[in-house]
Amino acid sequence: MSPNTILAFVAGAFSLALAAIAACRTKRSLATWCFSVGMLIFGLESLFGAMWSDAVIPEKAAFWGSLTLIAKSFFPGIWICFSLTYSRGNARSLPSRSRLLVVAAVLIPVGISVIFRNQLLPASLIDSDSDSWVRSHAAARMLNGFQLVSAVVILMNLERTFRSAVGTMQWRIKFVVIGLGIIFGAQIYTASQALLFSNGILVLSSIDSVALLIGCALIVIAFRRSGFGEIDVYPSHAVLRTSLTFVLAGAYLFVVGVLAEVVARTGKADAFQLQALIVLLAFAGLAVALLSNRLRQKIRSLVSRHFKRPQHDFRRIWTRVTHSMSSAFGQSTMCAAAAKLISETFNVLSVSIWLLDEDHLAFGASTSRSASEANAVLQDPQQNFASIRMLTKPLDLEKAKGAHVEALKQISLSQFRTGGNRICVPLCAGSRCMGVAILADRVGGTPYTVEEFDLLKCVGDQVAVGLLNLQLSDEITRGKELEAFQAMSAFFVHDLKNAASTLSLTLNNLPLHFDDPVFRKDVLRGIGETADRINQLINRLTALRRLELNLAEVDLNSLVDDAVKGLNGTMNVKVVKDLCLQPKVKLDRDQFGSVINNLLLNARDAVGSDGEVRIQTAKDDEWAIVSVADNGCGMTPEFVRSSLFRPFQTTKKKGLGIGMFQSKMIVEAHHGRILVKSEPTVGTTFRIMLPLNHQTA
Repeated sequence: MSPNTILAFVAGAFSLALAAIAACRTKRSLATWCFSVGMLIFGLESLFGAMWSDAVIPEKAAFWGSLTLIAKSFFPGIWICFSLTYSRGNARSLPSRSRLLVVAAVLIPVGISVIFRNQLLPASLIDSDSDSWVRSHAAARMLNGFQLVSAVVILMNLERTFRSAVGTMQWRIKFVVIGLGIIFGAQIYTASQALLFSNGILVLSSIDSVALLIGCALIVIAFRRSGFGEIDVYPSHAVLRTSLTFVLAGAYLFVVGVLAEVVARTGKADAFQLQALIVLLAFAGLAVALLSNRLRQKIRSLVSRHFKRPQHDFRRIWTRVTHSMSSAFGQSTMCAAAAKLISETFNVLSVSIWLLDEDHLAFGASTSRSASEANAVLQDPQQNFASIRMLTKPLDLEKAKGAHVEALKQISLSQFRTGGNRICVPLCAGSRCMGVAILADRVGGTPYTVEEFDLLKCVGDQVAVGLLNLQLSDEITRGKELEAFQAMSAFFVHDLKNAASTLSLTLNNLPLHFDDPVFRKDVLRGIGETADRINQLINRLTALRRLELNLAEVDLNSLVDDAVKGLNGTMNVKVVKDLCLQPKVKLDRDQFGSVINNLLLNARDAVGSDGEVRIQTAKDDEWAIVSVADNGCGMTPEFVRSSLFRPFQTTKKKGLGIGMFQSKMIVEAHHGRILVKSEPTVGTTFRIMLPLNHQTA
């Protein structure tokens, strides 16, 4: 067995192992399946090629050669599908042209390899040194040309995904992209040689095997880094206009074409393969260097050190800041734009935006973590961060001291040991602190200069002004909604008048038709429906007036127990009570009882007939706590943040969206707080906090 055969067997086994590992992942996606099938095809191609080159019997050589060509024809479609879905946030909604591209990439090469199988087999199945030769035939050129174009398209799609990612998200997929780049770079190399020679070209299986081995090793590094973790990016078509893959592939094919022309004129082909391989490796090294954040950082430092000018082009930066802030129409969009801007301007991989909500922090956006990962880092969502309001300028978290500094360190863990000091930038709009931006994992760990600290403060102030404007606009919108809500009461009054008119007409006709049993039945039904409608309208109208509380010392456990008993006939779900609160609470029993009823009814509607509702009371420091939890359908974070406590916003088909608006008004009238934690398909927990030692008004 020759060394090339052993190398092909090792590469094939390595590829098959990666295919099996990817297939065994707990969370599978279309990209995962394409990767697994693609590595399976590479492994089979390498193994079949090894058996082909080692065969001594013509019939066996023909058999293994056919399997090799058929396996090779499957890679364009599978890997193009992978390149269009890997880490793509919109992969499930591929446009029709992308689907047609995948179908064509599957059918065309497979059809060529099956229909022209005999023509694609080598002219001589057994040649010297166990090398196989591909005949110069139109079908062979067509197959090689299609595979060459497919390899370029795959690399271009992977490049678009890589360049659209930011910070640590780019770091997660870096070695997967580079590993596949080496594999398909070798495919470009071998396919280009097959196209350039007219009399026949040696199939350099050893080059493909080495590239497959190196690519698999890099993908293993990616597995160890992030477990082949995918991210959500949305590449724009503008990336194609400056595609690095297109430039490098075109330059490589041009250079190899020039070399082939020299060979054709001189007849000296001995050194051509070595020269072409050196050119390919040089372009691959150039691509890796151009994608290296560390190299780009060194180049920038060199230019700044030896050609000293202002460190940043402030006009360009402020143009970008203005553009980013003006194109954001929501808090999440604003925070995401600010995080990306800071990351790209200061070459920082991990930038997290945290917003100050009363005295607590809420996740805004990050270039390194998703919302669920960031919230998991925040150990206590109720932790008090009021001291952050005192910050006025950026500070180094590694050098600063204070309780708030330690808390900020807990939510800003670095992913690199050499990422330098973490920086906290307060987002201040005048005297109001809107939150903080935390910078970590700077490329090369480069220290921040005085000029950069000043620029960070300016950027932070500008972002804070944008957030404040959004907040004020939101408050204005809420005021208009409330005004519209009050105007809506006129329609409720109109409905009440209609109901009263219906009852009046019924009473007028009742003495005349009282002896008619059908009339009496209709009267009873009509009165019942009208009464139900009036009760619903009255309950809704209570949210329109200013609340007047009749305060008294109330046993909250008894109040909750009465509310559960009162709804026993309508709950039809399992209710678990855990009532542990000892002291009494000063509150309005009727008003607060309506809050408990509303939360229980909402929980019942969310869980259905097979769910569970858990209600608890407890004491936490100087607060009385009532929590209602269910394992129902849950709500999206966007709905909780922007719509839950607004009038006319509801997830129920027949709801009016007033219940939670009214409940929040009642709780706040008691100087309490109502908190919610919800996750779709998992459930919802409402937590009401009432002060024990605070005199309510």
